[in-house]
Amino acid sequence: MLNPILIALGGNMASPNGPPAATLRAALRIMLAFGIRVDAVAPFYSTPAMAAYAQPDYVNSVAQIEAADTPQSLLDKLHRIEALFGRVRRERWAPRPLDLDLLDFRGEVVPARGARGLDAGVGPLPLALPHPGIAARAFVLLPLRDVAPGWRHPVTGRSVGELIAALPERDVAAIRLNKG
Repeated sequence: MLNPILIALGGNMASPNGPPAATLRAALRIMLAFGIRVDAVAPFYSTPAMAAYAQPDYVNSVAQIEAADTPQSLLDKLHRIEALFGRVRRERWAPRPLDLDLLDFRGEVVPARGARGLDAGVGPLPLALPHPGIAARAFVLLPLRDVAPGWRHPVTGRSVGELIAALPERDVAAIRLNKG
């Protein structure tokens, strides 16, 4: 399937389940209870935080999933799972135990509406597909290539390999396999 349902997983704080890699594994296990079947998971990567201030590196991955949901209901479930693991949305790019982003929902395109950041308040971001930051984030594209090498951006048609090649070399070089 060229455009499956893809989610990004990340975190850089411990949760009751342990360090970030353990939290990501626990989140993947609990998804079935929410009607989300995990079909494939990319290796975990260690990545520098995007925030302008110092914080621990993130552990990131991408999973290919299946769910009998609408994109919005799936996003709502992902936000509920984040909350179970202690995610509180207070500021943009703040440290967090778990971040689950809906990257692509079978190639559907839903333009971004309203505020796409948390600078003006708190709470979940509105649905936008594909995820608006997907093409600029090495920490998403490298694991995405591992789990869905044939994926193409639903709007631009560019392959995941082309998107990676367009990134600054320093962004790609900063991503490394997580040993945890």
